[in-house]
Amino acid sequence: QVQLVESGGGLAQAGGSLRLSCAGSGRTFRNYAMGWFRQAPGKEREFVAGINWNGGSTYYASSVKGRFTISKDNAKNTAYLQMNSLEPEDTAVYYCAADRKPLRVAVTSERSEYAYWGQGTQVTVSS
Repeated sequence: QVQLVESGGGLAQAGGSLRLSCAGSGRTFRNYAMGWFRQAPGKEREFVAGINWNGGSTYYASSVKGRFTISKDNAKNTAYLQMNSLEPEDTAVYYCAADRKPLRVAVTSERSEYAYWGQGTQVTVSS
């Protein structure tokens, strides 16, 4: 069982930065690939970034590639999303999620492949 709690959201100006954290309470957190998703009002929840279980592979949505960086610190049971060069279009509730299958090597962007979800943290970017 993996339980996740996001933090670090807030208000940023366009061009600014925020660092989101996702703390895992499960003992086997290190065995799971992690993903970040976001959902804006009236929109579907969309994939943002993913990282495999050991942190050796990452994948990003085209909209954030080059601006966001996902990382995973298994020793601290924490995943991160460093967001730079923020844009108003990045405004959304951001969710971290853990893969439904442990030890996955390939990164998946499919929402259905993630079984464990945090409660979300609001990110608002002003122009």
